[in-house]
Amino acid sequence: MKVEQIYTGCLAHAAYYIESNGEAAIIDPLREVQPYINKAEADNAKIKYIFETHFHADFVSGHLDLKAKSGAQIVFGPTANPSYDAIIAEDGQIFEIGDYKIKVIHTPGHTMESTTYLLIDENNKEHGIITGDTLFIGDVGRPDLAQKIASDLTQEKLAGFLYDSLRNKIMPLSDDLIVYPNHGAGSACGKNMSKETTDTLGNQKKVNYALRANMSKDEFIAELLDGLSEPPAYFPQNVMMNIQGYESFDKVMTKSQTPLAPKAFEAAANETEAIVLDVRHQSEFIKGHIPRSIFIGIDGGFAPWVGALIADVSQPILLVAPEGREEEVITRLSRVGFDNVIGYLEGSFKAWKDSGMEYDTLTSISAEEFANRYQENKDVIFDVRKDGEFTAEHVDGAKHTALDNINSHLSQFPEDKPFYVHCAGGYRSVIAASILKSRGIHNLIDVAGGYGAIKTTNIPRTDFVCPSTLK
Repeated sequence: MKVEQIYTGCLAHAAYYIESNGEAAIIDPLREVQPYINKAEADNAKIKYIFETHFHADFVSGHLDLKAKSGAQIVFGPTANPSYDAIIAEDGQIFEIGDYKIKVIHTPGHTMESTTYLLIDENNKEHGIITGDTLFIGDVGRPDLAQKIASDLTQEKLAGFLYDSLRNKIMPLSDDLIVYPNHGAGSACGKNMSKETTDTLGNQKKVNYALRANMSKDEFIAELLDGLSEPPAYFPQNVMMNIQGYESFDKVMTKSQTPLAPKAFEAAANETEAIVLDVRHQSEFIKGHIPRSIFIGIDGGFAPWVGALIADVSQPILLVAPEGREEEVITRLSRVGFDNVIGYLEGSFKAWKDSGMEYDTLTSISAEEFANRYQENKDVIFDVRKDGEFTAEHVDGAKHTALDNINSHLSQFPEDKPFYVHCAGGYRSVIAASILKSRGIHNLIDVAGGYGAIKTTNIPRTDFVCPSTLK
């Protein structure tokens, strides 16, 4: 059976393309849909259905654009109630794609409309299951997202629904079925996802903690909720865009790719509420950047950090991007619902500097220099890594303010003396520094190379505790 996975990269999200006998289906399409149109045309196939496993939180689906361009019908599982025309399938309903069949299996828990699609080949043999965010490789979907939309759906209640879906709908299926999940390692939609993209259901029954045969519902709920971090702030907004609709991707790209000369860029920044978002490499930002701009590098964990740190997806954004990568940046912002880019700096930061415009720099020192200053500065060291990273091991005496929460803890940073900021490798600390500087806190010093470089020095550190043993 022909099942092709397509990934976006940092979001680790898989879309699926299925083609048989001149007909095609797309399951959970990404925001930019032209590749699906091109793929179907190359296969001499007509896209018949667009299947959605659920209303996604971590990205804006391409289902509406794909329907408009292909004429295909959108299909959701039971209980879905979108604000546009779609087929709301019944549990057990079968759709035909050429010689193949796709069977709807309603599996609520991650969200109430969450649906798994059972793939049946031309010989009527069950081939695999596209599980959405119900079942991952090594994990299952988090059950706390729907409560952001409907307060009566507590995470405990949703976890209970997920337990029933897994036990009654997924685990009774054949062990030789291939599991095709929507996410892999790096996604915020689960806790412990594997980097592997497929597995057999039989092996998952053996190795996935959530599929233990002797697990009670209470045990499942407790284990699933243990250590579950707060989801990124943009998740509920993406859910509503996927339910209610959104501006077409083509329109977003057309309006956003507006080059602005330095003076026009400065005027736009002064006349609007736009955030200046600098996505160059952190080493370039350190050497020079537009005052009060925010750094989130395109070559790091870009989209998740944008979503975590910029509260509103409708926020106007002005871009400072590497020359030639503006379209890529706008695309990746649009994937997570940030559709209001109002322009980019033509010629990038070099044009700004060459025009004689005011710019700022960031003080950054090596780990070796930091070691020389450590004894006199133990009380002003700030670690911005995640909670688990800090708990596992950190510089002796360091304070902890995770980057995810930095906007809520600005008062923790001293205003009357220099302080030091580090992360694991130097990317997140520069994000943190840019946020602090944008809020008027300039007395900070970045430690280049982060904790990885610090570990090569003689700075005292706490004893390492394996993260897997932490509760």
